[in-house]
Amino acid sequence: AVVEGKQGEQTAPEAAEEAVETVIEATNGTDDRLVYESADMLYHLIVLLTSKGLRIEDLARELKSRHKG
Repeated sequence: AVVEGKQGEQTAPEAAEEAVETVIEATNGTDDRLVYESADMLYHLIVLLTSKGLRIEDLARELKSRHKG
């Protein structure tokens, strides 16, 4: 999918669609389809983050902060 240059409001529905497809595959699909849809979901999430000036590292930092002992 070509999404370069799209704004968040345009990429958000694509990310949401991929999230739904991932959940469907997790509950009713095969492992191969789950991996395929998960890759799509992650890709669109990264595109969405980028459109908002964020990076995947920002998510990693957030997750790390939640699990400090």
